[in-house]
Amino acid sequence: MARGKFITLEGGEAAGKSTQIARIKAALEARGIETVVTREPGGTRLAELIRGLLKDEYEDAPCDRAELLLFLAARAQLVKNVIKPALDAGKWVVSDRFSDSTFAYQGYGRGLPLDAIETANSFACDGLKPDITFWLDVSPETALKRRLGREAATNTGADRFEREQAAFHERLRAGFAALHAAEPGRIARIDANAAPDDVWEEIWTHLKPILS
Repeated sequence: MARGKFITLEGGEAAGKSTQIARIKAALEARGIETVVTREPGGTRLAELIRGLLKDEYEDAPCDRAELLLFLAARAQLVKNVIKPALDAGKWVVSDRFSDSTFAYQGYGRGLPLDAIETANSFACDGLKPDITFWLDVSPETALKRRLGREAATNTGADRFEREQAAFHERLRAGFAALHAAEPGRIARIDANAAPDDVWEEIWTHLKPILS
């Protein structure tokens, strides 16, 4: 049985990843490809518990190094229990975030050393890397407008990362740009400021050759 493909979607807050993940899943399943959708942090019971520790605001919030290690612990569990078994079974896996977010958020955003992140992340992933990554590049201004609209519509508040200052979100975007420049063959930049249908069309131009 052929190994499945591993697809990840990356980007800053309110980039529209969930909308496009649903479209990717539908496109794959319409072609008879069994698809597993997951997210980071999350996807397993342990990882979902860690998600709450990372996203929620509370008095003893994790310091930068603890934050990194919590993300990696959740990833190690997800890779071992969900992603690798699915890929080995010939299923395709689509994940809302993976390693690139760690380099962007904890590396470029928090300023933790990239070489230390590389070593720790490789260990957590057991060497696993995505086959293709879609970076949904959205301006911080557009992202903020979308987030405020979503919060008003759903009567929800921002999480710990969404509440970061504008400079943090600018560093994130610069981080994703640097990752794309280093691996343009794996990471496809998608203009996520556009309407969802236009974003999907751009994703499809990259996804279609893989399906062929």
